[in-house]
Amino acid sequence: MKVRVQFFSRLRDVTRSERLDLDMKEGATVSDLLAELFARFPTLRVWERSILVGAGVEFVDRDYVLREGDEISIMPPVQGG
Repeated sequence: MKVRVQFFSRLRDVTRSERLDLDMKEGATVSDLLAELFARFPTLRVWERSILVGAGVEFVDRDYVLREGDEISIMPPVQGG
């Protein structure tokens, strides 16, 4: 199944990418997705404990089951401004 991952703020710099389309297995979770991203972008692992993940317009937990066509947002902790 295909999902689109979008990186925000400093995580764009870490991955040198704004977005990435990935093929994931049926039943894959956000945890599985993050494991794939950490394998592709090892420096992203530094952010593992603080990354916020959104599916569509809602924040989701790491046990969220991905769905075909999901747009997943990967963000650093919310910043003031």
